[in-house]
Amino acid sequence: MARTTALFFDVGGVILTDGWDSAARNSAARRFGLDWEEFENAHELAVSDFEIGRTSLDEYINRTVFHQPRAFTRDEFKSFIWAQSHEHPEALAIVAELARSRKYLLATLNNESRDLNCYRIERFRLCDYFTVFFSSGFLGVRKPGEKIFQLALEITQRIPNECLFVDDRAPNVECALRLGMRGIQYHTAAQLREDLHSHGV
Repeated sequence: MARTTALFFDVGGVILTDGWDSAARNSAARRFGLDWEEFENAHELAVSDFEIGRTSLDEYINRTVFHQPRAFTRDEFKSFIWAQSHEHPEALAIVAELARSRKYLLATLNNESRDLNCYRIERFRLCDYFTVFFSSGFLGVRKPGEKIFQLALEITQRIPNECLFVDDRAPNVECALRLGMRGIQYHTAAQLREDLHSHGV
């Protein structure tokens, strides 16, 4: 097995909660009295541009919520979005240990809008752990497409089999494997620790 020199981590679903998944949107619909089907349909039409940085959070909210008058403000809705983010302490503790070891390049590789990604990087001090952030909102491409992985490899100048990718979704891990990277599908922090050890990390 090749020596691991770089570790790429998904963010939502691994070290943090998903920032704006279906459960969070459903909570928003209940909290603000939105028609769920209408809101979700508008989200599906807007999410691709939102996640690859073509539209801002304000534009996304305009398209999905404020296309008609509301009894609440944009700032109230944005505050609700921010509040959905929480850390997964046990998984983040593993990342912190890896960062302290200074043995590996640590990077994120995730699908997330530019605004939400920047907020979460600052809010959870992710710069303390990661050297570089490969986000769909920054790069304009997203998983499970191969391009985002290829860009991460090219920018870091890493050989694929020296790279280990951690994600909670099987299609994303499978894409990394097709490119010659090694992969771990995340389920729990304990399982992650064991699987990292099995890869020599």
